[in-house]
Amino acid sequence: MTAAFTFPGQGSQAVGMGKALADAFPVAKAVFDEVDSALGEKLTAIIWEGPAETLQLTQNAQPALMAVSLATMRVLEIEAGISLANDAAFVAGHSLGEYSALAAAGSLSVSDAARLLRTRGQAMQKAVPVGVGAMAALLGLEYDAAVAVAKEAAQGQVCQAANDNGGGQVVVSGDKAAVDRAVEIAKAKGAKRAMLLPVSAPFHCSLMQPAADVMADALAKVTIIKPAAPLVSNVLASAITDPDEIRRRLIEQVTGTVRWRESVAYMAGQGVTRFLEIGAGKVLSGLVKRIADGAVGVAVGSPNDIAAAKDALVAAQSA
Repeated sequence: MTAAFTFPGQGSQAVGMGKALADAFPVAKAVFDEVDSALGEKLTAIIWEGPAETLQLTQNAQPALMAVSLATMRVLEIEAGISLANDAAFVAGHSLGEYSALAAAGSLSVSDAARLLRTRGQAMQKAVPVGVGAMAALLGLEYDAAVAVAKEAAQGQVCQAANDNGGGQVVVSGDKAAVDRAVEIAKAKGAKRAMLLPVSAPFHCSLMQPAADVMADALAKVTIIKPAAPLVSNVLASAITDPDEIRRRLIEQVTGTVRWRESVAYMAGQGVTRFLEIGAGKVLSGLVKRIADGAVGVAVGSPNDIAAAKDALVAAQSA
């Protein structure tokens, strides 16, 4: 098995995502119905009809993206005969996508994943008052250089590397004044671009500790079983399967760095040549090309993509 199934994170959402799948395949529609039922509201209406501002709210975007990923996965299983247990060497997800990956691998139920992501989104939003924190993308600096920028910018405040996305793309997170300083320092140190991101909270830094505490309580109440394929953890950039460790790493992930570059490199080092991005958007597929020489990213999120997914798996098996 030389394929990995990856699951996108926040920022990949778009009004209308998953609608074509739900219209074409009853098994996809059933996933959206299950998420609506778990949350006790019609999140599906927001996903398909908007408005975009409501979908982009963290508490909506997180379970919404998971719903699209799981609907896509069910179509691959039922209509294309793809088995995650047989066809995936690993699963991995970017930030909230880790919950999608675990649900796809049978480690979490779809309903539990939806409720956990609703809780996670609400807790992350509440952890820091709007305007107090910020995030910025530093483009054209390697990870170690970006970490040095964040350290220099902190000056007694919080400024940390939140996402190491690969291809010279690192996101820093923390107190707004410190992140503002990081933008200017990065520019002075030769970053191609350094810019604040339009986010409502400083994710994946120590300011998120109140949200991590909330998630520790929430995760203690759900059943997690061994996934059908090993999970490459955001905070470890290596594979885990033990349910207790998965629970622990999901808590750490709230305040920890998303080590995506290292995660993709790890999977490529284990022989993965095809990365199937399951759900909305094509962000992760684009990053694969920058991180792993010769690896192919295939975005799967619409009815037209199902055949391409099958072809990618055949190519992976023959590689």
